Amino acid sequence: MRHLYTFALIEAVARAGSMRKAAEDMNITASALNRRIRGFEEEFGAPLFERIPNGVRLNPAGELLMHYFRATRSELKRVQGQVSDLSGERRGHVAIACSQAMLPYFLPEQIARYRADHPGVTFTVNVRDRARAEVELARFQSDIALVVEPIYLVEFEVLSCVPQPVMAILPADHPLAGKEELRLRDCLNHPHIAPEASYGVRHLLDFAARKVGRRLDPVVETESFELIRHYVQHEKVIGFQVPIGLRSPADGSLVFRAISERDMPPASLILGHMRGRTLPVAAARFALQLTAALEARSGVA
Repeated sequence: MRHLYTFALIEAVARAGSMRKAAEDMNITASALNRRIRGFEEEFGAPLFERIPNGVRLNPAGELLMHYFRATRSELKRVQGQVSDLSGERRGHVAIACSQAMLPYFLPEQIARYRADHPGVTFTVNVRDRARAEVELARFQSDIALVVEPIYLVEFEVLSCVPQPVMAILPADHPLAGKEELRLRDCLNHPHIAPEASYGVRHLLDFAARKVGRRLDPVVETESFELIRHYVQHEKVIGFQVPIGLRSPADGSLVFRAISERDMPPASLILGHMRGRTLPVAAARFALQLTAALEARSGVA
């Protein structure tokens, strides 16, 4: 326990890439920070950082130490959660890495529902693309991830996987809005707005377009799904999203149509955590709630 603050200082330096900046972030003088880390390195028996032109970065020994620290901190959180449960306090913290599609409706509803029963539990919600979400799990920066089309899945323990058809978002008066079956080629023949390449929906769209000898050529490319939903109301373009992030406006100004599965399969919405990790109590219980909610949405028995 006595080294936890020192570990936090080392992590701050690794994150900032600079002793001076890390000292500012941690509200400590640069000389005191430097002394603390050098003292730890002497006790540890190896240096932790290497100097680079613009500052410092962890060397291999430092990377190993940081992995140990993050695993230890995670295990400590789990034990603290168990102790709180024993005392009836039901406290804890849950860190989530998620796709943007979870933000408008699904996660707010689920977090509020959980906190209604466990008001002592707090949450951090980090919006991450599918690659960054998996990195955060491996670094113990997030407890669970809820993402569309994760990339690697090597260190990913899947708790739930539900299909999400890719939907076209259309102004109600768009020429394609009344079609019973919407083909991808029809969408690509009209101006469209699309997520940038790091997002799962864009990955599926690009792959499907290549199969039919086409490519996406968006008039607007963005990291913001919120921009996509709103922009289609200003110009007669087509947007793309998965249904968990959509809700029909009361005024009927937008319609959502699934792109035919003959052109592209549904996306996979996957909930999971780092393989082999025992989650803290609050995170484990919230993950169970999310699993049940996702399976209810998809009709899984």
